[in-house]
Amino acid sequence: MVPPVAPAALPPGGTASGPAKPDPRRSLGPAQALALSGVGLKDEHALPLLEGAAAVDFLEVHAENLMVAGGPRLRRLERLRERLPLSIHGVGLSIGGEAPLDEAHLDALDALLRRFEPRWFSEHLAWSSHGGTWLNDLLPVPYDAATLARVCEHVDRVQTRLRRRILLENPSSYVEFERSTMAEGDFIAEVARRTGCGLLLDVNNAYVSGVNHGRDPWALVEALPAGAIGEIHLAGFAEDRDAAGDRLLIDHHGAPVDTAVWRLYERALARLGPVPTLIERDNDVPPLPVLAGEADRARAAQQAVAAPLQEAA
Repeated sequence: MVPPVAPAALPPGGTASGPAKPDPRRSLGPAQALALSGVGLKDEHALPLLEGAAAVDFLEVHAENLMVAGGPRLRRLERLRERLPLSIHGVGLSIGGEAPLDEAHLDALDALLRRFEPRWFSEHLAWSSHGGTWLNDLLPVPYDAATLARVCEHVDRVQTRLRRRILLENPSSYVEFERSTMAEGDFIAEVARRTGCGLLLDVNNAYVSGVNHGRDPWALVEALPAGAIGEIHLAGFAEDRDAAGDRLLIDHHGAPVDTAVWRLYERALARLGPVPTLIERDNDVPPLPVLAGEADRARAAQQAVAAPLQEAA
């Protein structure tokens, strides 16, 4: 049985106006030194996982699917939590939005995190609500000074309310803002520096956005502070053509991880060392052994970069 993992408390000096600002280059803890590989939990895979049918190291669930008082899904997750650590991934905080954060949503999230004590909690650098309307999408933000200040204010509020360090994920995007004055990687790195939050590096998102906007995906990875990256996501994409006939990638989580994304991931690991890695699959979900096979590949890639580090130690 895996003992509950205590949530990360705010560093000494945290106040109601925001947590103290730790150095984002600081390691996120022992998990960063381990080669861990997980999968997103799907209902059809729960029983096989409970029966030990696949060797995965952790599970990810979406917070908004679990904000209920009880029921079989929560009871089943409690049983799985006894076997495997959890990563809880939020999609509804709208951290990049112009409006103040939804405090009722934060309260529900806090209750969920206290119930399941996940090892990681992450959210997106995106917005999904405006003027009281909620959108079923994760929309991009302009990378400028005003947005930076607002995002940092929201991240501070989330970390103060939840009393834990969150991981902020780089988004996939299909449009850019003319008003942006910062590169994406520089913007995210500055959020981490100002707030002390951790980062979730979605390698597929980095690749998708890089191709869509005609820039080198590695520039984003290289700009992020290595010590702040606490988790990595890998997923598949769909490919289309835009109105100009240029290549257009869609982050649809409905295919195996692409070869180009695996190459970018391995290059990232060479810079970062082993980082807990999740295989995302939300559409055309294959049998559990197929996902576990991709998780095995990610674990092996981490072990390959960990071996020289262990020998040097």
